[in-house]
Amino acid sequence: MVALQLLSIAGGIGLFLYGIKLFSESTQKLTGDWLREFLKSMTRNRFRGLITGLLIASVIQSSSATTILVVSFVNAGFLRLIEAMSVILGANIGTTITAWLITILGFKIDFTFLLLPIIAITIPLTFARRRVLKTWGEAILGFSLMFIAISLMRDLMPVIADPEYGYLFKSLSSWGYGSYFLFLLAGLILTMIFQNSLSVFIVTILLANAGWVNLECAFSIVIGANVGASIATVIASRKANSSARQTAMAHMYFNLFGVVWSMSLLVLITRFFNGFEFLYNDYQEFNYPIALSMFHSAFNLFNALFLIGFTEPISLLISSQIQQEKKERSNSKLTHLKIGLLSTPDASIFQARKETIVFAEKVQKMFQDVVTVSTIQKTNDYSPLAKRIISSEDDANIVEKEIAQYLTKVGEVRLSEANSRRIRALYKMVDDIESIADSNINILEAYKRKNKGELIFPERVENNIALMFHMVDDAINNMVAMLTNDEELPLSLAQDMERDINNFRDILKSEHLDNLQKGVYNYDVGIVYNDVISQCERIGDYTINVVESYKNLY
Repeated sequence: MVALQLLSIAGGIGLFLYGIKLFSESTQKLTGDWLREFLKSMTRNRFRGLITGLLIASVIQSSSATTILVVSFVNAGFLRLIEAMSVILGANIGTTITAWLITILGFKIDFTFLLLPIIAITIPLTFARRRVLKTWGEAILGFSLMFIAISLMRDLMPVIADPEYGYLFKSLSSWGYGSYFLFLLAGLILTMIFQNSLSVFIVTILLANAGWVNLECAFSIVIGANVGASIATVIASRKANSSARQTAMAHMYFNLFGVVWSMSLLVLITRFFNGFEFLYNDYQEFNYPIALSMFHSAFNLFNALFLIGFTEPISLLISSQIQQEKKERSNSKLTHLKIGLLSTPDASIFQARKETIVFAEKVQKMFQDVVTVSTIQKTNDYSPLAKRIISSEDDANIVEKEIAQYLTKVGEVRLSEANSRRIRALYKMVDDIESIADSNINILEAYKRKNKGELIFPERVENNIALMFHMVDDAINNMVAMLTNDEELPLSLAQDMERDINNFRDILKSEHLDNLQKGVYNYDVGIVYNDVISQCERIGDYTINVVESYKNLY
């Protein structure tokens, strides 16, 4: 019987985790674009950053998700470490608002009689064809499931409150500071397992209300949950660039500072809370949900208000520990996706977009190397450069595959209509960028044949190729500029460039046939010349495809 009751509580925890996951992911889908723009525009000073983190964590119901979003922005270069630190401090405060919401609506006000009718109205929305309606339905369903789970677990508390069942916990709570650090470790481990500190907060309330743990141990679990959330962020960022790892480390340092002062003063803090008369009801029963919410808020609020003035020296300390790695790009095929999938499709797609931009820049440099090869007559003189071009093409194949695999994983979750469109656009972009790399190799092979056969281009042919290279180089540069610039460049600019390349190709093709008939150059020279011009025209087509796909990201 006891085992069944404990399994029922475990099921309630599982239902709560599912509900908050559904609610958090849905709100992030609904507010994804707004969150990114809000985060970029509201971090100009430390106090605005603090408010930004607080608001975002309150909206998406997760400080961990907010922190990982911030880490991805640092990884992409949109935020500096010192700006990110204030956002993280605000996010820690923001998550306490959710804890208060759970405490008041889950343990103080019983409104579960409304939840089943709400679910009955909401369920049809989850089957709607329109993604927005479907997402709203999932958000409301997730919210309802959270509080149904809390209600189920709350109803089981009188059953498990029997002193016989809580003997083990009570014995573990009687070792003074040994017990406090044991429960701190338990809170840390549970948070890393559940990947959600709020679920640990609910478990703590249940244990305290059942009389299984005293107030000091309950506070210790809450402290451990805060540290566990920051360690999870450090683990998530271990493959990111050094700036992102510094940001994740700052999050952990903030919470470790909280551990130091709160555990040092734990006995005094507990006496302080025990002295509040309003925390006792008429039967002198202690109100653990309110007390734990107050402590959770005080812990993060004090941390934020104290540390906000020390973000600059802390950033210098962390930067000295995790040095910027000058070669971290060159030693890896990927730059931004090393951080892995983020908590939301919006954030993951944002990272994939940044990786695609880096991919485009590498292919841009590859074409410039090809142009350099075209100016060298002897094969031996450009063999190191040719090896670099071939290596770049091999890397391009790997990068295309890794980005595509990443996008496939992102697409495994339910996506908004806008995000589905963005993933399709990114698939097309990386495919066309890799095709530019293939054309670069084809041009290189054409010049290898030219030099191996000791073929000589007439001056007019050299000039035509140089002009075509110049036009293609402008098209690639424009493509990269449109991907990297915040201001929106007109699509017509890229279309005009591609049209000019096509027209010039047609002129050269016609002239080429006349030259062969007139014997201006032999057939072998003509084949190489034609191959170079054809590959250049293909690159022009690929650049316009990339730009048009990029426009579908918005």
